[in-house]
Amino acid sequence: MLKVGVLGAGHLGKIHLRLLQQSTKYELIGFYDPNPEVARKVAEEFGYKQFTTIATLIHAVDVVDIVTPTLSHYKCAKVAIKSGKHVFIEKPISNTVEEAEEIIALANDYKVLGQVGHVERFNPAFKAVKNMISNPMFIETHRLAEFNPRGTDVPVVLDLMIHDIDAILSVVGSKVKAIHASGVSVISETPDIANARLEFENGCVANLTASRISLKNMRKSRFFQRDAYISVDFLEKRCEVVKMKDAPEIPGDFDMILENAEGLKKQIYFENPDVEQNNAILDELETFADAINQGISPVVTLEQGTEALRVAYKIIECFTNNTK
Repeated sequence: MLKVGVLGAGHLGKIHLRLLQQSTKYELIGFYDPNPEVARKVAEEFGYKQFTTIATLIHAVDVVDIVTPTLSHYKCAKVAIKSGKHVFIEKPISNTVEEAEEIIALANDYKVLGQVGHVERFNPAFKAVKNMISNPMFIETHRLAEFNPRGTDVPVVLDLMIHDIDAILSVVGSKVKAIHASGVSVISETPDIANARLEFENGCVANLTASRISLKNMRKSRFFQRDAYISVDFLEKRCEVVKMKDAPEIPGDFDMILENAEGLKKQIYFENPDVEQNNAILDELETFADAINQGISPVVTLEQGTEALRVAYKIIECFTNNTK
C-alpha cells in the first residue's frame, strides 16, 4: 500500500481524508493544515494524525494529496516533488499557467507522477458514454449552481466552468484555435455568470455556460456528432444516447424513421448504457495509485490539467478585452 498524506483539512480535504482511510490502495499517514484550530478539531473528531509541518508530513509518505487553496498549490507541489513524492493536486492545478508548467518540469526532473483532481472525468454517467463520443462537432454545456460564498474569490470560470473545459478537451482531440467569451459580475468582484465559445482546429464548436447565482443546480453536457446525440447529466448521474442508422426497407410498426429532402431515410434508436454508480473522488484517488504502482500515465495528467487552466485563462482574458 502507498503511504499518503493530505495537505489541507478544509471541506474537501476532510472528504479526501475519509476516503483515503477507507481505501485498500493507500495507507493514510496523516494530514497538515496551517490553521492550528482547524487541525486540532479534525484530529480530535476523526482521529487522523496531525503533522505540525509540511516537511515532516512529506517525509513520512509516498504520495502527497494537495487539497489546499489554489494559491498554495504550486508551493506545496514544488516541495513535495523535490522530495521525490508523487502528487495529487486538486483542480485547478495551480494559480497560473506558468506555475503549472514549472510543476510539470519538476515532475519530469524528479521522475514522479502527478494527477489533477478533475473529478468529472470519473463521474459514472460520463464514464458510461465516453467511449461512444467520437469526433463530436458541436458540444453544449450548462453548469449552474446556487450561490455559495465558498469559491467566490475566483472567477466562475476557474470555480465551475473548468470542469467542463477539461471534459471537452478530453474528448475532442484537437487544439483550440479561437475563443469568444463574456462574463458578468453580479454579486462578486469577479464574474459570476460566463459564456464561452470554443472553436477547434478540426471544426468542432463548444458552447459553455456557467453560473454560480442560479436558482437551481444543473450540470449537463450534450455532444452532437454524425448519426448520434449524447447527453450527460453529471448531477443526476444519468446519460442518454440517441443514434441514427440507415432505415430498413420495411420498417416495423414502432420504428422511428426520418426522411430528408433527398429521400434518404434514417432510423432513430436509443441506447441505454449501464451507469455503474461509484464514488468519483475515491475513484480518481485510487486510479492514481494504480498509475503509480503500474508505472502508467494517470487518467488526468499534469499536462491536461495545465491545458484546461490555459484555456480557462484565455476565456478570462476575453472578459477583460470586452470591457476595454
